[in-house]
Amino acid sequence: MLRLYRIPFSTNVERVALALAHKGIEVEWVDVDPADRTPVREVSGQDLVPVLVEEDGSVTYDSTRILARLEELHPDPPLYPRDPARRAEVEVFLDWFNRVWKRPPNALDAELGKAEPNSALVTELAAELAASRDVFERLLAGRDHLFGEFSVGDCAAFPFLRYARYSDAEDEERFHLILVEHLRPLDDHPRLAAWLERMERRPRG
Repeated sequence: MLRLYRIPFSTNVERVALALAHKGIEVEWVDVDPADRTPVREVSGQDLVPVLVEEDGSVTYDSTRILARLEELHPDPPLYPRDPARRAEVEVFLDWFNRVWKRPPNALDAELGKAEPNSALVTELAAELAASRDVFERLLAGRDHLFGEFSVGDCAAFPFLRYARYSDAEDEERFHLILVEHLRPLDDHPRLAAWLERMERRPRG
């Protein structure tokens, strides 16, 4: 059986959990204390979760790489479009989301962690994050998911965008609180709000 290491409230772990449920894959979850990531480091040589360990001992870390590996191991039902051109579009989106969309909240997290944050930079980054909702509203025009059918794109984006509407009172991670503050309200983004509701109802593995 596949083994997966996780910590509570991890957006990247939720990415993989959505994919597992979609594919009907059962795994052995290993819960790790966020304050002591020794088990993660011992198995993967780094501290980030999730980490996937296969029965032969092969190890994959980084949620995007794990999603791709799950597709290789269990291609049905698919997470990636079968058409090469459409798959390339989804892969471009994944790269954009990880490298571009995530930059403002990560930069905000870093800036707010300073003794004297730059207020002008904080305002600029917050506005950029809030404006990104328009992109998703347009992507969802005429379709229920970001690329038509449920896909790896939904798995990758939802765990972050969900904070526009859903959060856990016990989750005090600053990065997540930034998402809560700057992705709301959704009055002008009805398609995005409806997608968040559909995605929140999806099972997790």
